[in-house]
Amino acid sequence: MWTTIFNRRLAQIARCNFLRQEDGTIAIETMIILPMLFWTYLTMFSIFDSFETYSNNQKAAYTIGDAISRETLPIDDAYLNGTQDLFEYLTWSEGQSSIRVSSLWYDEASDSIKRDWSQSRGWVVALTDSDVVNWKNRLPVMPDGERVVVVETWSNYTPPFKTGLEKGEIHNFVFTRPRYAPRVCWVSCD
Repeated sequence: MWTTIFNRRLAQIARCNFLRQEDGTIAIETMIILPMLFWTYLTMFSIFDSFETYSNNQKAAYTIGDAISRETLPIDDAYLNGTQDLFEYLTWSEGQSSIRVSSLWYDEASDSIKRDWSQSRGWVVALTDSDVVNWKNRLPVMPDGERVVVVETWSNYTPPFKTGLEKGEIHNFVFTRPRYAPRVCWVSCD
């Protein structure tokens, strides 16, 4: 009987002391919060990285479009290969990008967009006349015979950490009017 009373009393004292003690609560709270804090930091880093990558891709596409629009001599395969190399260098996407350059013009008689030429590097294919015939809503308003150089770029994006962001493809569509010549030619201006 005395052992039972003693055990009950000892258990009661242990429970009261244990419940009143606050030693280690910071450690327990840290163990609960730290993984969430770490995951939040990695997620914010991944989101920032995706915006930075998209911005770099867009700036590189504008740079290439501007460079091509300033050409007064016909461009060729070597020039276009160089533009893809430049794009990959500027965006750190070696081997994971595609580029398509097209010279388009507006025909007022048929009220449609026509293609002078289109060339691509990477996994995309060159544009055909039927691809661009209804591109009036993608291009600026142009007078009859006006030409633009369209540069399209694609780049694969993989987030640095697996925090919920998925792999994706960054696509840019940039158009620029030729600056010093009436048009940009491919290989020769026939």
